[in-house]
Amino acid sequence: MAAKQRILLVEDEDHLLEAIKLNLELEGYKVSTATDGKKALKVFKEERFNLIILDVMLPEIDGFQVAETIRLENSEVPIMFLTAKNTSEDKVTGLKKGADDYLVKPFNLEELILRVNNLVKRGLSGDEKKELNTYKIGDKTIYFNSFELRNDDGSITPLTKKETMLLKLLIERRNDAVSREQILETVWNYDVYPSTRTIDNFILTFRKYFEPDQKNPKYFHSIRGVGYKFTDSQ
Repeated sequence: MAAKQRILLVEDEDHLLEAIKLNLELEGYKVSTATDGKKALKVFKEERFNLIILDVMLPEIDGFQVAETIRLENSEVPIMFLTAKNTSEDKVTGLKKGADDYLVKPFNLEELILRVNNLVKRGLSGDEKKELNTYKIGDKTIYFNSFELRNDDGSITPLTKKETMLLKLLIERRNDAVSREQILETVWNYDVYPSTRTIDNFILTFRKYFEPDQKNPKYFHSIRGVGYKFTDSQ
């Protein structure tokens, strides 16, 4: 395997973690590890990876929530679930959360290595795909990486990290209602439980930023009993 491609391995069973790490390193990969979901997200944000391998049943934040949060930050990095949860419903949930592959424990080591190699190669071939780094709404452009809102007149409005993450979530799922639960999982990571009013206040702020008529919103909508929706024809 050429180059030192980087893998984040998230597994809370120490002996299994070390065994998988050793075998991946023998294949030429550089492997970072985490033993709980919260630490996994921290490591993911600090480094760049070519593959994420996730257990589902993790302390702090489970693997499904970790995958969904990673997908908000990066829509391209391959994700593989490696888990004892083996029902069809579990597999469907994993794929819906953004996984590219789902391997059930106990597993064959050669099969794991083969799947890892294939996912890394697929990810490398897709590196040219464009990330959502900017998005224009009316006369304003959101710069997700620098947490800024730039107006056509050159003025800049700073955005908070939570504002940026919620904007990205709603825009990536534009024209679809996003539930409050999804927002909790991806923006707040369940560290804090914002009230409906808290999320409503974010939507009101977005309307101030973007809506020509805040009382008759064109872009940002509250869907009663469900959540929130961003609509755009782009």
